[in-house]
Amino acid sequence: MTWKLNSERPIYAQIIEKVVMDIISGLYRPGEKLPSVRELAMDAEVNPNTMQKALAELERTGLVRSHRTSGRFITEDTDLIMDEKRKIAKKEIQDFRDKMNAIGLTTEEIVQLMYEKDTAEEEEEK
Repeated sequence: MTWKLNSERPIYAQIIEKVVMDIISGLYRPGEKLPSVRELAMDAEVNPNTMQKALAELERTGLVRSHRTSGRFITEDTDLIMDEKRKIAKKEIQDFRDKMNAIGLTTEEIVQLMYEKDTAEEEEEK
């Protein structure tokens, strides 16, 4: 697992985002056991306390659940996972739309461009 953390934003927030992305992308499957705090902290090269803080926040959201004697697990609530995926997708789409509007494109023009075949793609198909 590749961790790309930077000092521009709180590390624990970046850990949360990374684990959420790993969950919604299917890297971690519903019900799967997470590695231990120490293992994750070593992989991410962060203090175990920082990793613990991030995982505690993920428990609060319900995406991760803790079993006192056996560790932490990904939720089995696939609806919750799908809701999180949709929430992130909608934010990314809105950010993209805002950027395209800033350069003067309307929503209709954006959609048209998305479905328009790129000249390079057409050449590759030949």
